[in-house]
Amino acid sequence: MNRAEKAVEFKHDKHNCCQAVLAAFEDVTGFPKDTMRRLGVAFGSGMGGMEGTCGALCGAEMVLGMKSDGKPLHARAKELHQAFREKAGATICKELKGIETGKMLCSCDDCVRFATEIVEQM
Repeated sequence: MNRAEKAVEFKHDKHNCCQAVLAAFEDVTGFPKDTMRRLGVAFGSGMGGMEGTCGALCGAEMVLGMKSDGKPLHARAKELHQAFREKAGATICKELKGIETGKMLCSCDDCVRFATEIVEQM
C-alpha cells in the first residue's frame, strides 16, 4: 500500500484529515504516531473545526516543516499550497465540501490523498 492510501486508511480509523496525513509520515519525521495525532487534533473539519483551511493541507504543511532544517520555507510551502489547490479545486474546507454551493469539489479522502502525494513528492 502506498503512503497516500495509508493516509486514507488512517482517515477511516478515527483520524481527522490532518491527523491522517501526519500519521502517514511517522517514518519520515521521526515522531511517534501518537505525537503526530496530537499535533493534528485541532485541525479537523478545516482548521479549528471552522471549515477553514483544509486539515489535510495543514497536515502536509506541517510535514514539510518537520522534514526541513528549521529555516523558513515560504516558497516551498506556497508551492505545496498551490499544487493542492490545482488538484483539489480549493484550499478551504467548506468550499471543498460544497457546503455553501451544494457542489463538492473534492472528498475528504481525496484531499488526504492529494495532500499526502504532493508533500511526498516534494
